Amino acid sequence: MRRSPSHAHPRPRRLGPGDRLFLALVVGIPVLALLVFVWLPALASIGLSFTSWDGLTLSDIHWVGLGNYHQIFTNYPPFWPAVGHNVVWLLFTALLPTPFGVFLAYQLDHKIRFTRFYQTAIFMPMVLSLAVVGFVWEIIYNPDTGLLDGVIGHDIDWLGDPHLNLWAVLVASGWRHTGYIMILYLAGLKGFDPALKEAAALDGANGRQTFLRVVLPALKPVNIIILVVTVMESLRAFDVVYVLGGGTGSKPGMELLSLLITDNIIGESSHIGYGSALAVILLVVSLAAIGTFLVQTFRKEDQ
Repeated sequence: MRRSPSHAHPRPRRLGPGDRLFLALVVGIPVLALLVFVWLPALASIGLSFTSWDGLTLSDIHWVGLGNYHQIFTNYPPFWPAVGHNVVWLLFTALLPTPFGVFLAYQLDHKIRFTRFYQTAIFMPMVLSLAVVGFVWEIIYNPDTGLLDGVIGHDIDWLGDPHLNLWAVLVASGWRHTGYIMILYLAGLKGFDPALKEAAALDGANGRQTFLRVVLPALKPVNIIILVVTVMESLRAFDVVYVLGGGTGSKPGMELLSLLITDNIIGESSHIGYGSALAVILLVVSLAAIGTFLVQTFRKEDQ
């Protein structure tokens, strides 16, 4: 009886020296850069947060334990106003620019005329750096020759008034953030199955109901990305405030954690221990906020 020839499995090709070198470079260089520019400075900041150091010589480093954290929470006046302003920044960004960017994306997905022009115009601020955005809005808010005061016919010191300057900066930041969210959500809508919209329309759902009950739940991964981006943008806000605030983190009404860190680490009077402690606090808050949300989200999906 004749046996059918067995089909031998092909052996996996072994990597040659050139392939191994290529993989080592492709994987090793990004990992090395991540270690050198991210993890090592982060670990160094954690260590320095327990010391007192003016940044001049290593011999001036003195161990103070939790002294920096105790002083931040009890005797460091700008800290709590900065925390409050970061919370206001987060709430403003989450409640106004982010939903408005989603709204614009949903409208532009309807194939209206000049869609490409609108997308480009709205996304244009995102192409600019935050420093350039700050300079643009500094011209708009100028109390002498600014566009805004000329339009409303009143001379208002938008950036000098501690009751107005934070809101003025939030408008400038939201102008840029809206375009970013619009592009992210528009990319998600492009991959959305149009048959789901047609099924909802056949069931009698209007546009608003279709978006809230069909589109929004289906784009949950995009929603998670947008929420994470919004939280991170709010916590690490720096460039626009630095430019519009005149390069200081202690200007009344404009205190933010990122600016306090910069003032203490590279300011005129360096307090690297204080600045590192502030950086660690900001890192812990960021990881706690993002981690808690992601854990809750994936737990619900598993259930």
